Amino acid sequence: MKITILGIGMGNEKTLTNECIYALEESQMIIGAKRIIESLSDRFTKNRKAIIKAEEIAEEIKNSKETENICVAMSGDTGFYSGTKKLLPLLDGFDVNVLCGITSVQYMAAKIMRPWQNVRLVSAHGVECNILGNVLLSEECFFLTGGSITPESIIKELYESGLGDVFVYVGENLSYENENITKGTAKELLNKEFDKLSVVWVIRKAFDSIHYYKGGIDDSLFVRGKVPMTKSEVRSAIVSMVQIEENDVFYDIGAGTGSIGIECAILQPMSKVFAFEVNEEACSLIETNKIKFSAYNLKLVKGKAPENFENIKSPTKAFIGGSKGNFREIVSALLEKNKSVEIVSSAVTAETFAESINVFKELDMDIKITQIAVSRTEKVGSYNMFKAQNPIFVIKAKTKEVMQ
Repeated sequence: MKITILGIGMGNEKTLTNECIYALEESQMIIGAKRIIESLSDRFTKNRKAIIKAEEIAEEIKNSKETENICVAMSGDTGFYSGTKKLLPLLDGFDVNVLCGITSVQYMAAKIMRPWQNVRLVSAHGVECNILGNVLLSEECFFLTGGSITPESIIKELYESGLGDVFVYVGENLSYENENITKGTAKELLNKEFDKLSVVWVIRKAFDSIHYYKGGIDDSLFVRGKVPMTKSEVRSAIVSMVQIEENDVFYDIGAGTGSIGIECAILQPMSKVFAFEVNEEACSLIETNKIKFSAYNLKLVKGKAPENFENIKSPTKAFIGGSKGNFREIVSALLEKNKSVEIVSSAVTAETFAESINVFKELDMDIKITQIAVSRTEKVGSYNMFKAQNPIFVIKAKTKEVMQ
C-alpha cells in the first residue's frame, strides 16, 4: 500500500502543484476534511472519506488493506500548521510519501509583493494565542485566523494597545473568485468586518528605528516630571526578583513613572503588564514612557488599589511600590485573585518594612529579604566622592506551598 500525504494549496484547484495532481489522479481513495475533499475535481476518484482526526485517518488506512494507493489531502502545505505532523508517527511501517503544497503565507506574500522569510508565523486558527506579544517580537507578523480570534479582534487589540499606526493586510477567501485583500492602518480598519477564515499580515513600519532595551535602563531616559521613581540599581534588583516570564500577568502597583512595569514589559513582550496608579501626573507619565519604550504590552489602570483590581486578569506576579496605606488590603486582594501569586515589595522606612513583614507573616507566606545600599559618585572639585543613596529593603513573598 502506498500512502501520499499532500497539501492541496489554497483550495482552488489552480493552486495544486502538478506533483499533487498526479498523485490524486493515481489515487484509489482520498481522505481529508469534508471541505477539502469536496473542493477537489470530479476527475479524481469518487472514493472519498471525510475524516479529520489523525487517529481516525490512520485507522481508516489500516482497515483499507485492499486499497493500493491512498491520498490524504491536507489544506495549504503539509509543513505549515498541518495535521501531517500528528499523522506521520501513526503510519509507521507504511510506504508514506509527503508532498508539499502552496500555503496561505506564500500565496499572500506574492499577492502583496513582499518577501516572507523573516515574517513571524502564528496560528490563531481555533487556538488561543498572544496577538500583541507576537507583534512586539517581530517587524512583520502573519496570523491564520478562525474561531474566537478574528481579523477584527486582532485589529482592535492592536489599536487599543497604542499600535493604531501599524500597517495591516487582511486576505479573505484567498484563491477563490471572491478573493479580497484589504490594506490600511489598524486605526483605518478598526470598524470593518471580515470573513472569519482570513489571514492577517501586520507590519510595524518604524520597527528599525525602535531601540530595544534589555534591562538596566538609565534613569535619565525616563520622562519623570515630579513623580518619584525607583532608581536604576534598585530597579534592576527588583526586576531580577520578579523574574518575569513568558505569559506572566504582572501587576505593578503604585507604578509612579511606570519604570518597573515598563522594564518588565520590554524584557518579556509575551507577558501582560498592568500598571496601577492613582496620581494623575503619574498616569500621564506612564502613558508617555510606555510609548517611548514601545512597551505596548503594558496597560495603565487608573484608580486606587485594590479597588481597581476588578475585571483585571488574575496576576501571576506583582510588585507593590506604593500602597497609599492599603498594603494589607492589596496583598489580601492579590491572594484572593491567585493564591499562588508571587509578590515583591519595597520599603525605604522602618515602619513600612515592619508592616510588610507582619502582613506577609500573618497571611502565612514565606519571605525572602534583600537589603540594598547604593552609592553613586559625585564630582567634588577634581575628585569623585561616593554619595550614599537611601538604603532599601526588597521583600519577596509566596504562599508556603509554592515557595522554592
